[in-house]
Amino acid sequence: MCVLGCVMIYLAITKHFEPLLLIGIGFSCIVANIPGPPDVPGGPAVSALLYVVKEGGLFHFAFEGVGKLIIPPLIFLGVGAMTDFGPMIANPKLVLLGAGAHLGIFVALIFAKMLGFTMNEAGAIGIIGGADGPMAIFVTMKLAPHLLGPISVAAYSYMALMPLIQPPIMRLLTTKEERQIGMAQSRKVSKLEKIAFPIVIAIVVNLFFPPVAPLITMLMLGNLFKECGVVDRLAKTAAGGLINVIIMILTVAIGSTMAADKFLTVQTIQIVVLGLVAFAFGTASGVVTAKIMNLFLKTKINPLIGSAGIASVPIAARVSHIVAEQENPNNLLIYHAMGPNLAGVFGTAISGGILLALLGAA
Repeated sequence: MCVLGCVMIYLAITKHFEPLLLIGIGFSCIVANIPGPPDVPGGPAVSALLYVVKEGGLFHFAFEGVGKLIIPPLIFLGVGAMTDFGPMIANPKLVLLGAGAHLGIFVALIFAKMLGFTMNEAGAIGIIGGADGPMAIFVTMKLAPHLLGPISVAAYSYMALMPLIQPPIMRLLTTKEERQIGMAQSRKVSKLEKIAFPIVIAIVVNLFFPPVAPLITMLMLGNLFKECGVVDRLAKTAAGGLINVIIMILTVAIGSTMAADKFLTVQTIQIVVLGLVAFAFGTASGVVTAKIMNLFLKTKINPLIGSAGIASVPIAARVSHIVAEQENPNNLLIYHAMGPNLAGVFGTAISGGILLALLGAA
């Protein structure tokens, strides 16, 4: 596990694979596997930093913020303050890609049930495929809180490793000609549309998807801070200092769950593998959905943006752009890929809401 932590830090520093996530997770993974003194709660196999006092130490209370669902809504607040929903508003048909890229959630759920997990556990494992860390934490705490450690580690680790996971699948399912398709500039979205959007979405989500309303409500509040133009201080705080602090706490909390005695189990390995299956199927289904849409569209879309339909913003959109740019340096897909990428956030929220409602955890 210490070697694994070092590998994460190496990938973050040398390959620039989401360093905001991997450095903190990797470092905390190393520390969580340094043997502590025998007189601390948890025994000698637990680092002293996990429980430096009887009531619980730094890592313990960092994890409490995750476990009590304080951290995930605050992350969504910051993400909303950093996000421009213009690409999704300008080209609403790309929302279909955000739906199509969520097949992985239900494929992983089915496989998890076949491996003997309960239905609630399978639902929590499946949500990894949405590639939305806060949503994965939120749903897991409702359905299977005892699996929070391995599920959160799998979700955030695979999000960081998407530049390795997605491109081979994207290339396998597309031709060179498809990867070179250029897309016309989208229409300009008005300020009124951008202000109305978070208000309307907050109303709709609270009416029809109350199980996941805390997350989407905070996402929309952060976005309203950004778009209204009269609370720049709040928008800058949410998108800057606040989310930076939250990320540090989150990565420490996730990495601290990776003690070998708890992490290196058959169940955890199964969850990690199922998470990879979910990501792979989600990427593939997004690309295939884009190819199917092209059968009915006069103006073709580049199928690579279908892989951005999973909810990892803006990592998935960036991967789509990079793969397209490798085929054609003049092909700038980042703005277009943000449309399905942002739609994927709502796709994961809807999927999570359905799981919570059907499994009686609302």
